[in-house]
Amino acid sequence: MPELPEVETIRRDLEKKIAGQKIKDIEILATKSVHNKSAEFLKVLVGNNFSHIERRGKLLMFALDKTGKFGFLLIHLKMTGQLIYRHKKQLLAGGHSQSAMDTNVPNKFTRVIFTFSDGSQLFFNDMRRFGYLKLVSTEEKEKIVKNNFGIEPLTPDYTFEAFEKLFKKRQTNVKALILNQKLISGIGNIYADEACFDAGILPFRKASTLTKAELEKLYHKIAHVLKLAIKNRGTTFNNYVDSDGRTGSHVNFLNVYGRDGEKCKHCKSIILKVKHAGRGTHYCSKCQK
Repeated sequence: MPELPEVETIRRDLEKKIAGQKIKDIEILATKSVHNKSAEFLKVLVGNNFSHIERRGKLLMFALDKTGKFGFLLIHLKMTGQLIYRHKKQLLAGGHSQSAMDTNVPNKFTRVIFTFSDGSQLFFNDMRRFGYLKLVSTEEKEKIVKNNFGIEPLTPDYTFEAFEKLFKKRQTNVKALILNQKLISGIGNIYADEACFDAGILPFRKASTLTKAELEKLYHKIAHVLKLAIKNRGTTFNNYVDSDGRTGSHVNFLNVYGRDGEKCKHCKSIILKVKHAGRGTHYCSKCQK
């Protein structure tokens, strides 16, 4: 599943490419992926353009230039969603990485196609069809953000005071807490494991058992891990070169995620993986307590 760094990377890339470009045509290949009536969806968007792109957690919010009933197009990639931008021979991809073949678009996973006035196209792919596109009013967008997304690292509302409050008297484990999007937005399996490792905390410890010093370390490490991943353009599509010759290279910086059976980079113990709360969890039993 794409996480905050992957979604932020594609947000930045797409904004440079499509902001201000007139939408010439839209093909809806899977009506289930669009959470509006198709006719209304097309009427609002065709001939319109996106002024800018916002993001909260893993949710992308495309601001419409011509507003009325609707002010934003929401796109959530969920588990297997992808956005692939193509202009002539230039390709830009973001989201879930399935295989190198996914950039040959359209393909059997393509659900919606946007065509812009300059001939460029944006493809929404989704293998499992959990992702969606939805037109909403500005007020509804604000309500969705407020009700469904907690404090977000790297933003002003991510303070230690707010972070510390989330852990008090919580009987859930640390990883489950930081994966809860209504508490902390944007963190998924990859960066939860990495942040816990950097903080030296076992991910399945009860949240309420963390000391203030441990909480402070985890608070800072979450921000550090996400900031570094954004700098490295995320972990998914690590072998994919975009139109500017850049790759998502953060896979080279991972300490535990996806490294089960390998030696810890710090202590040389073997990285372990267990199934915990329905997710694969990676950790070092020596470095994390």
